[in-house]
Amino acid sequence: MSSPHTLEYKVVTFRESLIGDALDSDKLEKVLNKHAEDGWALKAITSADVKGRIGPGAVEGLLLTLERPRR
Repeated sequence: MSSPHTLEYKVVTFRESLIGDALDSDKLEKVLNKHAEDGWALKAITSADVKGRIGPGAVEGLLLTLERPRR
């Protein structure tokens, strides 16, 4: 059984596309709300190069660090 103060973390990558589109705040909000339904709270947002779906290159994106009490 976990201590009531034990936390768990999750890191989610968020990017728009391979062609440098602006990040869509509505899509970001939907991602955050989807994780909030499972008890996750946003801890930090970090700008980072995120690996694309195709090829070795990376695109600018965000790393969302989420936390919640361990279940």
